[in-house]
Amino acid sequence: MLLTRLTARRLPAGWPATLAPVRYLAEHGLTLTAPVTFLVGENGSGKSTIVEAIADACGINSEGGKAGTKYAGTGPATPLGEVLDAELTTLGWRLLHGPRLKRRAFFFRAETLFNLGRNVSGRYGFWEEDLTEQSHGEGFFTVLERMVSGPGLYLMDEPEAALSFHSCVRLVGLMHRVAQDGGQIICATHSPILASLPGAQITELGDHGIVTATWDELEVVDHWRRFLAKPDFYLRYALEPD
Repeated sequence: MLLTRLTARRLPAGWPATLAPVRYLAEHGLTLTAPVTFLVGENGSGKSTIVEAIADACGINSEGGKAGTKYAGTGPATPLGEVLDAELTTLGWRLLHGPRLKRRAFFFRAETLFNLGRNVSGRYGFWEEDLTEQSHGEGFFTVLERMVSGPGLYLMDEPEAALSFHSCVRLVGLMHRVAQDGGQIICATHSPILASLPGAQITELGDHGIVTATWDELEVVDHWRRFLAKPDFYLRYALEPD
């Protein structure tokens, strides 16, 4: 383990303080217990907000990118990132705050990945391929396989966004290998496929704050089961005229 606990020293300024999971971090903190941790919840529950704040606290660009690089933009910290404490092990401190060229951390942020690719594709320490010449899914895996490997801290925000069913299963395999090789992953996701990784810590975010859950207990798993069994039950509400 590289990162063992997250705690907000106080509530952040502005809107993040209204999110129940953010208040939970200020009141209770969150202990990380496995090499792979999933943050699961509805849109607006605070998953991306927390992952971006972890990036800030660990010296990774919260817009996405690699620790220790001079190529990615470095804007101001997010409101939660300004008050979030990330407790690191000795190895974690060395990999995240040691000599710049030896730092091992990457934030895979689906929303900004291709903007990042325009700046760093072909540069030393990144990837050779031009992401604009690949499909979205191919581009995602080009980056994942090059940047998420071995000991290091790897943050992911909805990496399944451009991936097919089979590619999501493939990503589960990559996550498993990284965990076995001494890496740590924190991933915000809507995907029940990714969250099915054996041995992962699953946290569910919502109005209750943050709770530890099993895969079978996840609301998203229940919804997918019900939808696949009887899609018309859900679609009748979406297809009804206003």
